[in-house]
Amino acid sequence: MLSVLSGLIWPMQAAVVAWAIGDLLVGDASSPLVAALSFAGLGLLRAVLGYLADLNAQAAAEAVIAKKRAELVATEASRANDSTFGGAGSIAALASEKLELLGPYVSRYGPARARVLVLPIVILALAFWHSWAVGIVLLISGPSIPLFMALVGMAAKKASARQMIEIGTLNDFLVERLSALVDIRLLGAGPNVLEGFSKQAGDLRRRTVGVLGVAFLSSTVLELFAAIGVAMVAVYVGFSLLGSLQFGTWGAPLTPEAGIFLLLLAPEFYQPLRDLSAAWHDKQAAMAVVDEFAAYSSERHARLPGAGAIAARLPGPARVALHGCCTPAGKQLPDIAIADGERVALVGRSGSGKTSALRLMAGLELPRHGSVTVADQPLTTENADSWRARLGWMPQAPHFLGSSLCQNLTLGRGGDVRAALETAAVADVADALPQGLRTRLGETGAGLSGGEARRLTLARAVHGAPDLLLADEPTADLDAETARMVTEGLLAQAALGVTLIIATHDQTLAARMDRVIDLGDVT
Repeated sequence: MLSVLSGLIWPMQAAVVAWAIGDLLVGDASSPLVAALSFAGLGLLRAVLGYLADLNAQAAAEAVIAKKRAELVATEASRANDSTFGGAGSIAALASEKLELLGPYVSRYGPARARVLVLPIVILALAFWHSWAVGIVLLISGPSIPLFMALVGMAAKKASARQMIEIGTLNDFLVERLSALVDIRLLGAGPNVLEGFSKQAGDLRRRTVGVLGVAFLSSTVLELFAAIGVAMVAVYVGFSLLGSLQFGTWGAPLTPEAGIFLLLLAPEFYQPLRDLSAAWHDKQAAMAVVDEFAAYSSERHARLPGAGAIAARLPGPARVALHGCCTPAGKQLPDIAIADGERVALVGRSGSGKTSALRLMAGLELPRHGSVTVADQPLTTENADSWRARLGWMPQAPHFLGSSLCQNLTLGRGGDVRAALETAAVADVADALPQGLRTRLGETGAGLSGGEARRLTLARAVHGAPDLLLADEPTADLDAETARMVTEGLLAQAALGVTLIIATHDQTLAARMDRVIDLGDVT
């Protein structure tokens, strides 16, 4: 509304200019000071309204982006499984650079569209009031611009959508290669990876240039029709004032004041269309992002039970039972009951459901069929946070926060960090780091070996003094000595009365448990 009101002031300014110059041309007395003050006052009002309109539009754009980004972050924070939408790179690109493209749509295209719906109609009415010939010129040339813009815009949207997909793909490619950077260097595959990345970057560059080409084409079409329209108005007004043309008005000849007024209105008739054309690419890019966000939002995913918040520990014995549960792939799991303080190994071939069973026991997922009992209570969304507060979790693949080693171990909780490091036999590793516990780790544990990273995940799992410890393939891909240290750390927790459940292919580790449950024969 403010943007439209700002645009409506120009016809009044044009009338002031036309009145002042028209009086000078016909020799009538007019006050230049009054005209100048009137023009300046209207200009100041227009500037204030324009400033307020921009301020509100920018605030609205930031609110829209913040809302969508909060929705995406909340979805990812509550996700219990991997996304089928894309990898971490695609989701990060959507959350950061792609959602930013909604800003120009709200702050530029929205106000421009509002001005197009009002200002050309007002100016067209004023033009017809003074000269039906000028009105016809504007009426014919004006609608041609949106028609050609719509034709060009369909191609622009397709090009923008392809570019958005390529950006996400390139981000996924980069994240995957960065995570395997050490292996790439050891294998000497750097040149091949660099060549592949250069090829994909070149494809994205060509797509970006293609999108810009379509945007320039739409601007060229608009400028062509606008230039023709303004030129025809200028020719008509000029020849009418010279007396060469005797038609186009409502009876009386065209006066200098009316002619100047029409000349000043003609460019402004096309200005809202120019603004809309300049923001047309913003709209197409935003629509591509909206479609992508809609595809992301429509994705069905398992939601993490509970709120994911720190909660008081669920009372009761640290025992867990599965009854009639299935894996996400639909494979039936056996009924499992594990007593308080028991040491149990889940074994079986890959895909037999070991990790799925651990995730169900940990309350990371709720079963689609059957039930999970924890601490002699059915596991529900309401008590999932309280149950997880009692657990230590050692995943198969180590993951770290991009923060200090201490923060990665404590996750904001209090406790004896040194004792956890010594239990996992990794205290010497922490001491050897450049800044000790303040050393900043990358998400893949940069600067740590695979065995050191695995032992740090064990230290994190035992730091919170859990009542039940779940470990997924804790000794996989480790050398014999590191596997022995991890095993001793796990058994040390069991000796303290902690219920220990491991999923493993390591028969040596499984043999040291109280009981072995084989999932491989279950169908």
